[in-house]
Amino acid sequence: MELLIDALLDGGLDTLKMLPFLLAAFLFLEFLEHRSEGRRDRFLSRIGAAGPAVGAVFGCVPQCGFSVAAANLYAGGVITAGTLLAVFLSTSDEAVLLLMGHPGQAGTVFRLLGVKVLLGIFWGYGVDLLLAKSAMKRNRLGAICEECGCNEEGMEMPFNVLGKGYDPEQDRAEEPAGRESHGRYMILRAAFYHTLEIFIYLFSVNVLLNILLGAVGIGWLSGVLLKDSFFQPVLAAFIGLIPNCAASVVLTELYLSGALSFGSAVAGLLSGAGVGLAVLFRINRDRRENLRVTGMLLFAAVFSGIFLQFVLKS
Repeated sequence: MELLIDALLDGGLDTLKMLPFLLAAFLFLEFLEHRSEGRRDRFLSRIGAAGPAVGAVFGCVPQCGFSVAAANLYAGGVITAGTLLAVFLSTSDEAVLLLMGHPGQAGTVFRLLGVKVLLGIFWGYGVDLLLAKSAMKRNRLGAICEECGCNEEGMEMPFNVLGKGYDPEQDRAEEPAGRESHGRYMILRAAFYHTLEIFIYLFSVNVLLNILLGAVGIGWLSGVLLKDSFFQPVLAAFIGLIPNCAASVVLTELYLSGALSFGSAVAGLLSGAGVGLAVLFRINRDRRENLRVTGMLLFAAVFSGIFLQFVLKS
């Protein structure tokens, strides 16, 4: 009972310390999301051959907007599989914010983002080169029309999945004042909801880790998670595939506790494409193609994690 009380108190205090930072960060990110949503979609549709590089750089912004936009654009035939994969691999959600909320982890944040961007570029261009003669290369159907939301071939873009994307009809229908007021409300609501969600996940994970570490110690937990073995990145990559922010919270906290190596953490966070993968399965009708994208994402995450594990140990 004493262990449980201590775990609850320590977990609660650790989580409460991060609450103001998380709320401020999510308010800022939701504001950026709200202001740049339509521009972001049109920008991604026009990057052409630079797609994997640009997608990897912008995908590392800690929010799921770019992965959702990339899934929409890929389903519409506007971007290549390599650009989609680069965005998915570099997508950085709650992990970056959680690391930034811990003093002394600034170096880890920059190292993580740098590795994810470089790997996104590498795998993105590699996939585009490999699929140069494949149907998955996609047709370059052109940029999106700002008036009707279609590409140059007249194909309507599915931008409103999960409420994301540019909606010109709604944009024209609302009065400027009403739209501004509604936008502020949406930003506040989304930021508070996201903060509460992460708070609950973080509190739960912290309490569970405190109980495990207090009962069996870090050595046992590291052994269960296959610490320092080449199988740990594989395990972490499969955890990262879960389309929920809980996966990022678990991976980050395990890394901070010392139970997960940096290579394994990278593997899990590479395969964690936020809700982008779920959106792809929802709007792209070719299920086999979606499975191939998932397979490429998992392979890139596992191979990269094992490579980093080997390099950092040697």
